[in-house]
Amino acid sequence: MNFNIPLMSDNITRNDVDELVNFLQQDPIPRLTNGPKVEEFEKKWSEWLGVKHSVFVNSGSSANYMTMQLLYYKYGACEVIVPPLTWVSDVASVINTGHNPVFVDINLSNLSFDIEKLKQAITPKTKAIFLTHVLGLNGLTDELLQVCKENDLFLIEDVCESHGATFKDQKAGSIGDVSNFSFYFAHHMSTIEGGMVCTNNDEFYDILRFSRSHGMVRECKNEEFKQQVKLDHPDLNPDFIFLAPAYNFRSTELNAVLGLSQIKSLDKNNNKRKENFNYFLSKLNSTKYITTLDVEGQSNYAFIVIMKEADINQRNKIEKMLNDNNIEFRRGLSGGGNQLRQPYIKEYSHKMGFLTRSPYNHKIGEPIGSVLTDDMLQHHFANVEHVHNYSWYIGNYPSLKKEKITNLLTLLNNV
Repeated sequence: MNFNIPLMSDNITRNDVDELVNFLQQDPIPRLTNGPKVEEFEKKWSEWLGVKHSVFVNSGSSANYMTMQLLYYKYGACEVIVPPLTWVSDVASVINTGHNPVFVDINLSNLSFDIEKLKQAITPKTKAIFLTHVLGLNGLTDELLQVCKENDLFLIEDVCESHGATFKDQKAGSIGDVSNFSFYFAHHMSTIEGGMVCTNNDEFYDILRFSRSHGMVRECKNEEFKQQVKLDHPDLNPDFIFLAPAYNFRSTELNAVLGLSQIKSLDKNNNKRKENFNYFLSKLNSTKYITTLDVEGQSNYAFIVIMKEADINQRNKIEKMLNDNNIEFRRGLSGGGNQLRQPYIKEYSHKMGFLTRSPYNHKIGEPIGSVLTDDMLQHHFANVEHVHNYSWYIGNYPSLKKEKITNLLTLLNNV
């Protein structure tokens, strides 16, 4: 049998490339940097998602950073609750904008926060929850939204892996205060590289616009606000007033052209991915693997495989079988598993004086790298530790044939 399942499949099609070529062949040559095509893509994305505003940027990581910069601009440095199962840039953006990440373990149903531990982690310094929708699963619940409401917490949705996931018929990314998307080549849709920040808040939209472009006030849409800033700074050239110490996170017209082409097939491709994942999970051996994931509203782009029991020998057998059959995989799911085990947490905390508060029985303000021993990780972060050591994701894309999925299941169920 020909297994050979690569981890990712490039979403860019010949039709997408033709759209790009047609754009470039215009005479005169069109503007190539951030311009009208970017605005058109932002409008189209907002309509698809169901939000007022979207800001197209050069990556999902940039989207994360801008969101944390928005939080700093509004509230100053604060505590942000983050999951340990996420991509590195979620945590890095919290650190690099002056905030304090507070890690809370996940649950094994939708791989989002353990809600009871999240409640314990909230202090008067907590201003935001940075939620990750993991690998296409919806991470929102009524209880989580209620916690945000009761504690007046800013909710950020990382939807980089979950385009099209829904909660009660609303798309993930349209519910929180701000949401972030990635258009990396292997995600649900691609602009080769790119990202989007989305919000329904007019003020946040302006902050995001100037955060994308060096902090320049001229990028704001609110004319009244722009005029007031100019009046407040009569000594400055009005074209070069920088409201925040920001960077250039702009994308290009070329990426926007691809986005406009890709979004046309997004729903169709998502439906195929959903169909693949539902079939996979329904046939996966429930005595060996966790098959009780909450798939309501899922928009999965990778098969999630989590062992029921912690067994190193069995894990190694599974990985050998996958390698022998040319089935590419990543252990630990999103971001390689538990971010608390990564060197940047353990070492960066000492070198840069970054302190992380945790609610779990240790001195507040100690560097987390020196505090969280293996025993403490196993005790206080048991679920993410299990995922870190005993799980994988395997590629799920629209072109994947059902026969290959069946063959993959045969291997996994019989190893």
